Amino acid sequence: MSARDFSDALADRTDELFERCTRCGACFDICPMTEPAGIADADASETAGGVLSLIRGGETTAAAEKWATVCSGSGSCIPACPEAINPRFMLSLAKLAISRRASEDVQRKKGHAAYRTMTRGVHVLSRIQLGKEALSRFDRMDPDPAEEPEVVFYTGCNLLKTPHIAFLCFDILDRLGISYAVMGGPGDCCGVLQFRTGDVESSGRMAYRTTDRFAKFGAATVLSWCPTCQVQLGENVLPGRWEETAGGQPFTFEAFVVFLERHLDRLQPHLTRPVHKRVGLHEHPGITGSGPAAERLLRAVPGLEFVDLEQPKVGWMCNTLQPLPAYKLSLHAELLEAAAQAGVTTLAGVYHACHRDMCAHQRDWPFEVVNFLELIGESMGISYEDHFKRLKMIQDVDAILADVAPLAIDHGLRLDEARTVILDALLSEQPLPLRGPNSPAQ
Repeated sequence: MSARDFSDALADRTDELFERCTRCGACFDICPMTEPAGIADADASETAGGVLSLIRGGETTAAAEKWATVCSGSGSCIPACPEAINPRFMLSLAKLAISRRASEDVQRKKGHAAYRTMTRGVHVLSRIQLGKEALSRFDRMDPDPAEEPEVVFYTGCNLLKTPHIAFLCFDILDRLGISYAVMGGPGDCCGVLQFRTGDVESSGRMAYRTTDRFAKFGAATVLSWCPTCQVQLGENVLPGRWEETAGGQPFTFEAFVVFLERHLDRLQPHLTRPVHKRVGLHEHPGITGSGPAAERLLRAVPGLEFVDLEQPKVGWMCNTLQPLPAYKLSLHAELLEAAAQAGVTTLAGVYHACHRDMCAHQRDWPFEVVNFLELIGESMGISYEDHFKRLKMIQDVDAILADVAPLAIDHGLRLDEARTVILDALLSEQPLPLRGPNSPAQ
């Protein structure tokens, strides 16, 4: 299927959206982003109609454009729709329409620049943490017709920046006796970066190439780690793809967290070591069931005391809150304070981008900041050092570079390039400033 077909599929689904949407505004009324965006008082029906007009390139309203811009993908709008359409996809189309106001040349250049920046960050950060043998665990496997895996584990691109999380996933699947193939990295991108800039042609070409590779393995299930990939492929790409694919849907596309919780009966016998920690969970609701799944998995760990921090749940990952940076900072600050007030020993996040945002705060607060799978692994006797957190907590580019120089040289990286990535993709990626005598905030 050609990339042009992706554009056609989007057009067909847009037509269906217009036919079914009644502009009732139920999606706007339930959206958790309208108040922090300052548009909660806008007329819901008028705003929903303005979004549809925006998609078609017509006149719209300021509230409709703002709503599309700040959508964090919480997903609360999806079950609220009386017509059973997907308002999150509708807002994705609206964002796409805003991006496509730029010329095609600008769309392509911006998409290429974003992809190049991501690729460089993944390439360097993974190599200053792992030796060649460890890094080879991420190598994409070629399909073997004689040995179809049960699942394909799809890392997405940015999980490689925090590789210890991926290794925990791999080892858990091994313990459960589930055969798997691995796909991921920039060569198997979901195309979201090009989609965000309006370059539908490049986005479709990349996404279809990746999903075609999934299908070649013959696995019944593809497990995604990244919620951005889950939404981009699961909602924006695959529904239109299936309609034109002979034989229908060749595989299900499921979040790993949800999949693991579905197999808790198989996991439970492996949770043998008590983990005597008081744990609060940093979660997002955007991937249906992911937060409750993570909580249930943690509650299954012997010795672990789970604490509900009672914090707002918005977006599908911290980085979807970037259009409202002050709101994002306030959520992070309130989460850390709530964890401290609750007396937790551990603040556990679900996703990799959240971990990159939050992990260095461990330096300044009376609790550790981990990915929740580290606690599952601890009970199973599995552990990996979190080199990303270790390096980020150093907070000094020269000291970090001295630490990683042997690995960088072994991988053939230029130290000036490594230094740039450490500054841009490690130290500068700190939404809420650290506190304390060695922090940039001081």
